[in-house]
Amino acid sequence: MLLRALNLLLCLVMLAFVAMQYNDPDGPLWMLYYTVPALWAGVMAWRRDLPQRPRWRAALGASLVVWAGLMVFYWPSMPGFWRKEVWWVEETAREGMGMMIAFAVVAFAAVQAATARRHR
Repeated sequence: MLLRALNLLLCLVMLAFVAMQYNDPDGPLWMLYYTVPALWAGVMAWRRDLPQRPRWRAALGASLVVWAGLMVFYWPSMPGFWRKEVWWVEETAREGMGMMIAFAVVAFAAVQAATARRHR
């Protein structure tokens, strides 16, 4: 029950990230970046059995690899990117931190799927 609630919360947070992209010039791209983790969190909240199927497991694994790569690609290069006075001004810092969060959501889903597979 706790995992379902946490996954639901993560799904809603990622959907809020999607909604915040409405006026961004590259919004559609970032909407995709945030929608995929939202979908995985939703799957883990409502259909935990799906990632046990081979194609779904492969899709989750591919998402994990792709989002890890995206996180590395968007990693902020400026020092102290986590400080408010930096990310408030630098869009690349905000994008990098957003991608870190998106990767963490996908990784959390992958860990849950792997744990469920071991306990079957």
